Amino acid sequence: MRVVTWNVWWRFGPWRERRKAVLAVLRDLRPDVVGLQEVWAVPGENLARWLAEELGMHWVWAASDRPERWRRRLGDPTVDVGVAVLSRWPVAARETVRLPAPEESDDGRLALHALVDAPGRRLPFFTAHLSSGAHASAVRREQVALVAEFVAAHRGGTDFPPVLTGDFNAWPDSDEIRLLGGHRTAPVVPGQVLLDAWEYADPAAPSATRDRANPHVAAAFEPSARIDYVHVGPPGPGGIGRVLAVRRAGDAPVDGVWPSDHAAVVADLATEPLDGGR
Repeated sequence: MRVVTWNVWWRFGPWRERRKAVLAVLRDLRPDVVGLQEVWAVPGENLARWLAEELGMHWVWAASDRPERWRRRLGDPTVDVGVAVLSRWPVAARETVRLPAPEESDDGRLALHALVDAPGRRLPFFTAHLSSGAHASAVRREQVALVAEFVAAHRGGTDFPPVLTGDFNAWPDSDEIRLLGGHRTAPVVPGQVLLDAWEYADPAAPSATRDRANPHVAAAFEPSARIDYVHVGPPGPGGIGRVLAVRRAGDAPVDGVWPSDHAAVVADLATEPLDGGR
């Protein structure tokens, strides 16, 4: 099973050309489930729906209830922003949780759960978009705590481990990321471990998902960093859900157009147990 996470940079930059580039990358990847952040919608049109229709996938999305700060950046009061899941298989259930933030910086960040009706075993899939301020680690810790509890509440009923994707706006050694893994600090939910799939990547592979090689990142004068993640629970019986491979994608121009200011993360997960185990 191929899962992808990607922040598609809302309607910033040359968005009409960029969405075609996003589609081209996803079409080439042939993913089974995708978590998207900074998805835009206007009356009568939704980026997630357009991508799903072009790719022959199912889709669900959740809109921010505080889009005003986003809209002011574009000067357009009609555009909504949110998170979405695209799936090759039907979505049996969905739920959204609103992430906490101080009033002065609250722009309606969300986490979205989609229970994917995959063949053989349902997949508890999640995508989230955390606050972006460089100074906002404390806010993100609160958001991660709620996301972890959200995962715990919706991970049952299947042998497939939960998959948590998203733009966490946090470096891998940050407090908020360490709260998910269990190895470097106690996890938020006792006994719940969500492993950073990138730990299985080729150590020599480029890892930054905000990379200064991308001119949209270079223009922000920020260092390159890995801030987008696929986290997976410990494998189920016989190694179901184990990470087989992980890499970046969407990390180069498509016909001269950079698809986003983020690279995507692609993880391939095992759907069958080893040696016929159960």
